[in-house]
Amino acid sequence: MRLRTALCSAVSALSALALLSACSSGSTDSSASGDKPLVGVDYPRSDTDFWNSYIKYTPEYAKELGLSLKTTNSQNDVAKLTANAQTFISQGVKGLAMAPQDTAAIAPSLAQLEAKKIPVVTVDTRPDSGKVFMVVRADNRAYGEKACQFLGTKLGGKGKVVMLQGGLDSINGRDRTEAFNECMKKNYPDITVFGEATNWDGAVAAQKLQTRLTQHPDIKGVYMQSSFALSGTLQVLKQKGLLVDPKDKKHVFVVSNDGIPEELKSIGAGKIDATVSQPADLYAKYALYYLKAAIDGKTFKPGKTDHDSTIIKVRDGLLEDQLSAPLVTSDGGSYGGVPSVKSDDKSLWGNNLG
Repeated sequence: MRLRTALCSAVSALSALALLSACSSGSTDSSASGDKPLVGVDYPRSDTDFWNSYIKYTPEYAKELGLSLKTTNSQNDVAKLTANAQTFISQGVKGLAMAPQDTAAIAPSLAQLEAKKIPVVTVDTRPDSGKVFMVVRADNRAYGEKACQFLGTKLGGKGKVVMLQGGLDSINGRDRTEAFNECMKKNYPDITVFGEATNWDGAVAAQKLQTRLTQHPDIKGVYMQSSFALSGTLQVLKQKGLLVDPKDKKHVFVVSNDGIPEELKSIGAGKIDATVSQPADLYAKYALYYLKAAIDGKTFKPGKTDHDSTIIKVRDGLLEDQLSAPLVTSDGGSYGGVPSVKSDDKSLWGNNLG
């Protein structure tokens, strides 16, 4: 987070036009210069604040790094992502960044891109198989563990919580779910966890949370694996008279993952209690950084980086740069040994969107 550049200055008219174009499903070009390496970026979706923030940052960093940019939006559809990859190949891109939401089904496209010698960087997700130049991601198991330690501490090791899972066809959903469950079993065995599959769908999450609260009105914690569930969760808690001050005994402790501005505001207002700030800005920055490095013929090894992260070897042919993703709370305290930063901390990207 300390490497954040002056991204939050006013966006130029040209960048704004590029951003508006990037939100469509068609391919766009943010630079007409033939002197700059041409790279492609497929946005996975544009229906969440997190990914819209990523979309905002991408053309800004492309300009900063001297890259010409083509973009598409696969709209959470692996078939569209496959088609978009074909489009990028035909356009002659020198590298491609993508964030496949179905991390198993992308393997054939990765194999084709490898055969074409087009380096790929995946953002936020890691393919279940196949090779990419670099994965730019945070430690998603740590997301689940941090949420577990926060809720376990707040509940005093006893009670019931609902986990609103993401999609289990995604490595992110699996990592967060497995880590949360394992942490609870090991450290807080007297807490009952109700796992609810939602496929990253806010309406499904709200319906399942409402059902669980009807069945178990003594539920005292909610773990949302992404901010996709924020609006629906707050609405359900309000309807049931549970959206109250954290000091009220009826309060239900809520932890999210993403770090979008609305989450940070909700923590400050006492509506939710914590989140894990997933770095949308650094995802955009380092996706493009590694594409440029690949084009320039650079290589990387496991170990500490110069930007407060660690590159790990996931398997042969696959490295992952695990970026920093801090726990965020209202008081900046430590929970179950996990330190946090205050929700109004200016180092958080969610506090720096103009």
